[in-house]
Amino acid sequence: MPLPAIVDAITIPKTGGVQVIEKRTVPFAKPAPGSIVIKASNVEYLGINFIDTYYRQGLYALKEVPGVLGEEIAGTIVALPTDEDVVKNETYRKNGFKLGGKVAANFLGTHATYSSVPWKYVYPIPDDVSTRTACAALIQGLTACSFTEEAYKVVKGDTILIHTVAGGLGLLMAQIAHKCGATVIGTTSTPEKAELAKKHGADHVILYKDEDTVSRVLEITRGEGVDAIFDGVGQSTFDNNFKIIKRKGTIVSLGNASGRVEPFTPLRLVEKNVKLLRPTMSNYTYTAEEAQHYGERLFNAISNGSLRINVYKEYPFTTQGVQQAHIDLVGGKTTGKLIVKICPVV
Repeated sequence: MPLPAIVDAITIPKTGGVQVIEKRTVPFAKPAPGSIVIKASNVEYLGINFIDTYYRQGLYALKEVPGVLGEEIAGTIVALPTDEDVVKNETYRKNGFKLGGKVAANFLGTHATYSSVPWKYVYPIPDDVSTRTACAALIQGLTACSFTEEAYKVVKGDTILIHTVAGGLGLLMAQIAHKCGATVIGTTSTPEKAELAKKHGADHVILYKDEDTVSRVLEITRGEGVDAIFDGVGQSTFDNNFKIIKRKGTIVSLGNASGRVEPFTPLRLVEKNVKLLRPTMSNYTYTAEEAQHYGERLFNAISNGSLRINVYKEYPFTTQGVQQAHIDLVGGKTTGKLIVKICPVV
């Protein structure tokens, strides 16, 4: 099918608050020979993530501004790679990409009705998983799978702390850690969120607005602390992590919800021989083989029911809709995943 010359996209003309977000038409560039073109304009989905707010604010830099936001899309393949080396690639062939096939992708600048994405960032969706579920699962699911395997390998008998456990990523990490046989401690803001987290594998949930997190973690662990901490909050939780991590424990810093962590001296790690990581999922799915490994692990877990995906809310594909999604995401009141639904123009 012929590809469009222009597409609808979620853009920013400059960095700033949510008011800079605007839906507008932009040129659709000719796809690179190694790319797959994904159509998301017929009841398909875009995923909203904290990293979108970082790019919008300028904490992370877009390739160019004005630019298109978003890193998560699910839709239908309308064009395949033309590069012979790609077509012959063993991993590409294993993925079974085909015209009309359902896929999800993780690539910057994909919040648009059509997106051209290098093939290694595209993940085939199993027949029994909807594009809605796949979009809600992809980035957070790949992050949860790779971080609990490589940033810190969770094993039976571990005690793990997950900050903001009732968020989209936290709920997935809690499920994975629980299934590995770990004791899961989480932090969240309300009793309702705490109950949700417990239904997804958290053994203990601390209401950080009403309870002292350090005291409660040390009480639960009988003064020993936890084997690993997964912290997507950042600035406001970072210092206390060192008070509740076990000797030779691992702190995985994975987000900046409360602000960027300030520079510090490595000597802080000496007291307990603490390991500290600030990984990104993209470096665990860097090669096509790594991406395929984690993609298969994620979608197999969804297909067999061992990983439940929670959608907090669907937002319309409008300027106001995406602005509201950003407001809600950083407002601390959401649980699960926020997605944008693209409906066909009537």
